[in-house]
Amino acid sequence: MTVPLTVTLGDPDGLLLRPWTAQDAQALLAVAGDPELRARLLTLKVADRADADRWLQAQRHGWEQGVRFSFAVLTGDRLAGQVVLKRPDPASDTGEVGYWTAAAARGQGVASRAAELLTDWALSAHALRRLELYHAVDNSASCRVAQKAGYPLEAELPPQPRWPDPGHLHVRER
Repeated sequence: MTVPLTVTLGDPDGLLLRPWTAQDAQALLAVAGDPELRARLLTLKVADRADADRWLQAQRHGWEQGVRFSFAVLTGDRLAGQVVLKRPDPASDTGEVGYWTAAAARGQGVASRAAELLTDWALSAHALRRLELYHAVDNSASCRVAQKAGYPLEAELPPQPRWPDPGHLHVRER
């Protein structure tokens, strides 16, 4: 399923979700150096402009392949984070939601609002039945975000190759 790169989602409080563009490289570089993001995220390894360009191209490629719909989360004109719908098997009626928040936007409800917007879009535009959200057990902020976005805790998971630490699985059903 190819979804156009023109999808934008927003809320009345000014939160905007839009596909990443090449023009986001500098803002991405500015937030990617945050030590907390570096410690928690395995997929955001951006140390210089070339890394940022590669990461942004990977986000675009995910849209083109219909397997990863990554949005830049903006408050006003400031990059506040990312939210993503992952569909490794586009034929499946299950997807995975992920997110991260820039240091300057943490504690403001940005991640939970972005996850809610993405969830509504994913359930309607992609006709999904189930959305899964994973985070490390010791990430209490992500646990609060998941619950606030309507994802109750379903299970605690042991470490796995994909997740080296114990994790929580939160699920939202249609």
